[in-house]
Amino acid sequence: MSHPTDQPPTGTEPTLGALAHQLTQQVPTLIRSELRLAQAEMAEKGKRAGIGLGMFSGAGLLAFFGLAVLVSTAVLALAEAVDAWLAALIVAVVLLLAAAVVGAIAKKQVSAATPPQPEHAIEGVRRDIATLKGDHP
Repeated sequence: MSHPTDQPPTGTEPTLGALAHQLTQQVPTLIRSELRLAQAEMAEKGKRAGIGLGMFSGAGLLAFFGLAVLVSTAVLALAEAVDAWLAALIVAVVLLLAAAVVGAIAKKQVSAATPPQPEHAIEGVRRDIATLKGDHP
């Protein structure tokens, strides 16, 4: 005699007990895989945020050097008013432009890491819940 949760013979619909048994065995695996996806997604976003923040630091350092050269330019301009200050001014402008470029790249990196949620994993869990409820996407 067969047990109510055993698989029915081929060609018939599975019983509610068999479906419940399959569900209890598959849900933990599904949850573990969704958690692994969330962890991988958060690690990737953390890496992007770290790179962006590091680049912001680089932009700040370049801007600091640019300001230092601008100060040197003002000193040279007042002291001599010759070609030396013009050279210092050109260097300062180049440093500030470089800071602007690095800052723009850094902003793009930080923007790519936000929002700091595992969006793909959350959507996967929503689909799984909808499937379990019997809703079809």
